[in-house]
Amino acid sequence: MKAIKKITCIGAGYVGGPTMSVIAQKNPDIAVTVVDLNQARIAAWNDADLNNLPVYEPGLDAVVGEARGRNLFFDTDVDKAIREADMIFISVNTPTKTYGKGKGQAADLKFVELCARQIAAVATDDKIVVEKSTLPVRTAEALKNILENTGNGVNFRILSNPEFLAEGTAVTDLHNPDRVLIGGEDEEAIEALVNVYAAWVPRERILTTNLWSSELSKLVANAFLAQRVSSINAISELCEVTGANVDEVSRAIGQDSRIGPKFLKASVGFGGSCFQKDILNLVYIARSYNLTAVADYWEQVIIMNDHQKTRFAEKIIQTMYNTVNGKHIAFLGWAFKKDTNDTRESAAIYVADHLLDEEAEIVVYDPKVSAEQIYKDLDYLGSRSPEDNRRLLKVVDNPYEALAGAHAAAVLTEWDEFKAYDWAKIKEGMKRPSFVFDGRKLLDKKELNRLGFAYYAIGE
Repeated sequence: MKAIKKITCIGAGYVGGPTMSVIAQKNPDIAVTVVDLNQARIAAWNDADLNNLPVYEPGLDAVVGEARGRNLFFDTDVDKAIREADMIFISVNTPTKTYGKGKGQAADLKFVELCARQIAAVATDDKIVVEKSTLPVRTAEALKNILENTGNGVNFRILSNPEFLAEGTAVTDLHNPDRVLIGGEDEEAIEALVNVYAAWVPRERILTTNLWSSELSKLVANAFLAQRVSSINAISELCEVTGANVDEVSRAIGQDSRIGPKFLKASVGFGGSCFQKDILNLVYIARSYNLTAVADYWEQVIIMNDHQKTRFAEKIIQTMYNTVNGKHIAFLGWAFKKDTNDTRESAAIYVADHLLDEEAEIVVYDPKVSAEQIYKDLDYLGSRSPEDNRRLLKVVDNPYEALAGAHAAAVLTEWDEFKAYDWAKIKEGMKRPSFVFDGRKLLDKKELNRLGFAYYAIGE
């Protein structure tokens, strides 16, 4: 088979942008073009100032800076990029459906199908098509049907190559992955993609499977990780009523080599674009095959996560004498985790929504999330009018401004900078009693208590 010389990726988001940047960095002889219809997003990827990239990931600016213009290109001309490519990655959004059959659980595949139809319409020679988006099992079959029934005689070979990136460490994960998974039926096509990754990934870490195993592995990996978070969060509530400390329990069980310490940190709940979406997808697939017990089991992981967010908001209300009406609560963090500007399914959105229902006055500070994004997240929920959201919630770009005159501070994202603040100075400017609700178990409890804060953390 001829060597891959040109790769196109459709979709310049959180997966497509960083993944293709690293592929281009490690394969200087392959021209990599990332295309997207969103002109503002492509303009941001091409911005001369690398601080303005649309995705914030530590180390990504250096990777893009090295490869962009050499063999990494960002463009809006999708048809041209499809025509010229030997290999095409589909990396478009696959959100949970908000309408029709499967609403609230099934993946919405309309963008994937539109991609397939566009590839089918434009391609004039044989292509390898790689599913990079998170997709339900047997999507490859649908892709194959669309691509093969175009009648233009082009041979399409379908591969599944799910991503296992963690936001905040995506560049490290790409440079040094635990594994790269490639599923397919065509040995030659598989080998072509193996060779792209083998430019920097040891061969023994590149796993090849059939298409269906690859597609399912992605959903299952995220389900297992999310399950660990919900498991320790369930125990955190038990710790609070029994006098145990969830950090001590977590450390004790994490020392067991069969369990391990990762993803056992109690918190206000998981967020991000994948965990909830992938579990709901798994639940939907199980239900569609009448596997009720399987579906109920995995759905409980989501139920527990939702419960943790509600519980945290209720704890704030109860502790502040059962009313937060008119009270100034400073939110530290809005992103779903540190070192990313992604807010999808962030716990902060739902905790804020709950408190705003009680007419709390929230002031938000996050080092990487814009005011525009924060209001967009709240407006999307539709709980109240955009005017009310803006009346009750303010966004500031200085943490001390957010905390000045506050009745309480709530830590929603584990940004490292929050630990370094002058909490003695903050205490002087807050109302008394001064409450701190630590949803990420980030701050020094002894120090805050010494300063006179009323400090509450999950699982204690």
